[in-house]
Amino acid sequence: MNILITASSRGIGFNVAKELLKKGHRVVISSSNEKNLEKALEELKEYEKVYPIKADLSKKEEIKNMVEKAWEILGKIDVLVWNAPNVKCEPCMIHELDYEDWVEGALLHIIAPGYLTTLLLNKWLKNNTRGIIIYLSSASVLEPMPPLLLADSTRAGLIQLAKGISRAYGKRGIRAYTVLLGSFDTPGARENLRRLAEKRGVDPEELWKKEVIERTPLQRTGKWEELGELIEFLLSDNAEYMLGSTILFDGAMTRSVLL
Repeated sequence: MNILITASSRGIGFNVAKELLKKGHRVVISSSNEKNLEKALEELKEYEKVYPIKADLSKKEEIKNMVEKAWEILGKIDVLVWNAPNVKCEPCMIHELDYEDWVEGALLHIIAPGYLTTLLLNKWLKNNTRGIIIYLSSASVLEPMPPLLLADSTRAGLIQLAKGISRAYGKRGIRAYTVLLGSFDTPGARENLRRLAEKRGVDPEELWKKEVIERTPLQRTGKWEELGELIEFLLSDNAEYMLGSTILFDGAMTRSVLL
């Protein structure tokens, strides 16, 4: 399949790209940071079907340009895997936020994926082709974490978006899913915990152990192979009847049983 993955020069997006490349898909990776994009491309150079596009997801014209370039490079886009970068202030408490922080959160976590979805829907409908969207979100949408509440609240709408798209366009072969992720060992997650540890005056490694490792019965973070297999399943015809679903993929980290 021809897959566009946003915010994929490192962390979750990068590792999802790597797993899908291993499975033989053609993948466009993107980032607003050109150096990170170059580094990612170098690390993925053993795979022949990976293509980089520089794109700032907070800017309308760059989102449009990303879609057009990816469509041209791949011939068409079959799949969007939406992944968002961190909001700059994170980890940050609600009382610490300014207006600009709320704007950035809304742009990155609901406006950008919503607009990108609109652009792709129009292309799929115009060309009478099938399409799949997988929104990568966080399990903390169900059980909010105070230092990440800005992101938790602004990306909560992705669940509604996936369900609504599937109901409105499922008969046209277009389906969407939301995957609520638990903890993965990424540079962004480590940096957030380091900043939080500094605020609390505690050791970062001890905080990582307490807030991440010990929160699941498995006593570990997620494995990229596990996430890759889940996404590969969602891309298959066997997941068609699951369209619109929200998948909680968190190692039983959260206590919630309701979606």
